[in-house]
Amino acid sequence: MMHFADFLAGSIGGACGVAVGYPLDTVKVRIQTQKQFTGIWQCIVTTIKREGLHGFFKGMVLPVTTISMTSSVVFGTYRNCLQCFSQIHGTGAPNTKLDIFLAGLAGGVAQISVMSPGDIVKVRLQCQTECKRSGFNTPKPKYSGPIHCLLTIAKEEGILGLYKGALPLAFRDGPSFATYFLTYNTLCSKLTPPEQKEPEWATVLFAGGVAGIAGWSVGTPMDVIKARLQLDGVRGQKRYRGLVHCITETVLNEGPAVFFKSLGINCLRAFPVNMVVFAVYEVTVRILRSASLDQLS
Repeated sequence: MMHFADFLAGSIGGACGVAVGYPLDTVKVRIQTQKQFTGIWQCIVTTIKREGLHGFFKGMVLPVTTISMTSSVVFGTYRNCLQCFSQIHGTGAPNTKLDIFLAGLAGGVAQISVMSPGDIVKVRLQCQTECKRSGFNTPKPKYSGPIHCLLTIAKEEGILGLYKGALPLAFRDGPSFATYFLTYNTLCSKLTPPEQKEPEWATVLFAGGVAGIAGWSVGTPMDVIKARLQLDGVRGQKRYRGLVHCITETVLNEGPAVFFKSLGINCLRAFPVNMVVFAVYEVTVRILRSASLDQLS
């Protein structure tokens, strides 16, 4: 039997996580892709001066929608893969660490088809540093909003343009979600007494936060490449021929340290975001499961 509660719980948890982490996500993308921003604090101050607080929330509408869908796919795929592994092992057999890792990997890769169009729109809108105040000589913004950006990309670059960066996205999210769920489950099982069925809320919050940091530590290098491929050719000539060329050019021109340039902000953002994601997920899934049990009894 398929677990539908996890799809809905993952969707709600993901949407809440976006709202918490979006301002720092904008800072992260700008640091990764634009040389005018030299560090976290300098980027925050410059964005506030030029664009006000609005600058941190550009392009948020579409990601809230798409990430609630992708989070639904991730958690739902993960939970149902675990169920399949349990059935393979035999009734009542607990899932192994390898099961958890592979289920997380499957969830991360499965959500690319839904996530990629929303992600490219998010990155392009975040990197529009046009000024809404007078006195700054910046170019006119190319995109007026999420829908206009989506339609412009589809018109100028074709439907496949919406999937630019999908390959590095898969390389980022597969291993990242595998690490994410493995870390969360390991911490929850270590910190929960054997006689206790569910982890305490403090454990859920702590394990969720640490899982987010672990996932981003694995995913950050490919996140840099993904953002650069998505922005390639937006204002001027295309620079990269593909994934491998982008990696080699980035290493030759800026050194391998550039892959970890945004690791600090990713981890800073990952802890509170994933505390919220797992807390909301656990609350929702427990409510839905208890409701379904009440209906059956």
